[in-house]
Amino acid sequence: MIALIAEKPSVAKDIARIIGATQKNDGYLSGNGYMVTWAFGHLIQLAMPEAYGVANFRRESLPILPPDFQLIPRQVKAEKGYKADPGVLKQLKVIKEVFDQCDKIIVATDAGREGELIHRYIYNYLGCTKPFVRLWISSLTDRAIREGLDNLQPGERYDNLYLSAKSRSEADWLIGINATQALSVAAGQGVFSLGRVQTPTLVMICSRYLENKNFVPAKFWQLKADTASGRISFTAQSTAKWEQQPEAIAALQRVKDAGQLAVKSVERKETSQEPPLLYDLTTLQKEANTKLNFSADKTLSIAQSLYEKKVMSYPRTGSRYIPEDVFDEMPERVALLGQYPRFAGYATGLKKVTLNRRSVNDGKVTDHHALIVTENLPGELSKDERAVYELVAGRMLEAFSGRCVKDVTTAVLSAGDTDFTVKGSVMKEAGWRAVFSEQETGEDEETASLPPLQKGESLPISNVELLEKQTKPKPLHTESSLLAAMENAGKELEDAELKASLKDAGIGTPATRAAIIETLFTRQYIVRDKKNLVPTDKGLSVYRIVKDKKIADVEMTGMWETALSKIEAGNMDADTFRKGIEVYAAQITAELLSVQLSVAGSETCPCPKCNNGRILFYPKVAKCSNVDCTLTIFRNKCDKQLSDKQIVELVTKRKTGLIKGFKGKNGKAFDASLMLDEQFNVAFSFPEKKGKTKK
Repeated sequence: MIALIAEKPSVAKDIARIIGATQKNDGYLSGNGYMVTWAFGHLIQLAMPEAYGVANFRRESLPILPPDFQLIPRQVKAEKGYKADPGVLKQLKVIKEVFDQCDKIIVATDAGREGELIHRYIYNYLGCTKPFVRLWISSLTDRAIREGLDNLQPGERYDNLYLSAKSRSEADWLIGINATQALSVAAGQGVFSLGRVQTPTLVMICSRYLENKNFVPAKFWQLKADTASGRISFTAQSTAKWEQQPEAIAALQRVKDAGQLAVKSVERKETSQEPPLLYDLTTLQKEANTKLNFSADKTLSIAQSLYEKKVMSYPRTGSRYIPEDVFDEMPERVALLGQYPRFAGYATGLKKVTLNRRSVNDGKVTDHHALIVTENLPGELSKDERAVYELVAGRMLEAFSGRCVKDVTTAVLSAGDTDFTVKGSVMKEAGWRAVFSEQETGEDEETASLPPLQKGESLPISNVELLEKQTKPKPLHTESSLLAAMENAGKELEDAELKASLKDAGIGTPATRAAIIETLFTRQYIVRDKKNLVPTDKGLSVYRIVKDKKIADVEMTGMWETALSKIEAGNMDADTFRKGIEVYAAQITAELLSVQLSVAGSETCPCPKCNNGRILFYPKVAKCSNVDCTLTIFRNKCDKQLSDKQIVELVTKRKTGLIKGFKGKNGKAFDASLMLDEQFNVAFSFPEKKGKTKK
């Protein structure tokens, strides 16, 4: 008998159908010599500090460095603390019974780092010693599954992948547990979550926000001149930018006096743009955020759904290339897209030409190749699923298309000792840009076409004006720009060697970046403002404490990612990594224990009720630190979420300014101030009805 374990029931059922295991049992399928069971994500986790006899949130207990990590079933919240998930315990019992009845195991969890860890943690927790082989596939189509079953890989081939995943899991535990507890102990009360990747990411958001907020724009002036040659009119801008208005006005007058623009130089050249590479997960998430306003987490969830529906390849990939053997299948995939309405015309034409090989490179394919559509046309898809499918399908067509070729003309003109420049372009071959008929970013600044200018030619000035402009700050991070910053964190460093070493490391991995961003939302460290990511008061408070600490060090985080990649490649010993991360955990713990956290920014908030405690801020409430005091302020008031700033005003002044957007029981919006009454209960105060309050 052969056991097979998949990552989730839907995948297990697909594989079971193919291998003939069609008899349904409680927690598994059987038949044809197979027993097919499943996990549902991570069933096993690392034990929490109390499992090692360590008291939580005690200064004297930190840092917590377990000699050996213990594995326990996945935990869920209980009335007091946490308990093992009953559903997990039941399925683990089924898996153990299946393993016990079989001679060998086929591991069919997702073919990636987390999938490997899911299996190995279950295998080790159950104390299993049965031999296992690996089903390693990049899509869930019937053909891919059959080919994978015909080419099962030795289990030990993925030992280094497991060691890397295990090291990452333990490092996240060591840094997250110790840093969170150290900062929370230093703060007095409350829990302030920190993490190995989470915290540097928060720092990037906060530092960009403060840079943008504190930016002081500087005015400058430019000249714009309108002219024409033949019947074609165009506009040129001065190359000079004046910081002083009088100098700009003087230049304006000289140009007016000249009355003509002399053509100093004309450069004509043909430019070509190679098609973009195929998507990896991060570039897909960036594009979906920019074009569809999808969060990174939503895009990953949709991509996973398309993978499970057998119409897209494995989503958690960090490669933008495909190997030669997959490229051999691309003419068939392009022909298939000829049957997909949106791309039918373009794909049919692409069948007749040689496909571009820019995205083909065996050496640049990691565990999984770039995102591509499978040999199955999609059936019913939701609107969002179809949008993501079309991004991937369209990018495939772009990647295998020819170059975009343009004739670009750049002219420099002069009047009254001021140079002007103008650029025009004419598309010769749309190439890959024809797939979505997209313009290049910034292309609108170019003139579609210029007249045939000649050096030495004089052109009449029909109008010239002075433009007042101002410098602009770097924009706030969106999820798209944050993903790019996480992916390329090493590129902002000054040290050339560090840049090179961190080039492919970045912050987090393609598979984890969406979850990191979502964690910052869950912790109420950031919020969305339209497309922008903006830190909350709580997020800024934590940022001010950690910004200069080791835990916020982008270089250090990138170096740990590099080390984990080396473990996966077999170039670093996992024990060496463990010792290094323990030293790091001890260092950040010592740093954080020595700080003082002002949760409500720079203001002090003594409790107005007992005059002994201070106000502590939590995600859902603010309350007094004195356990004998009952002052509690709930953040949500009539469907309005109170900010730290508003609560500080309420506590210190006993009344807030007018707050807009409360919602009554009848669903109608209203505006009011909040006040603390004589019993220190929160009440409404309506300016138009002075003296009356409504609780």
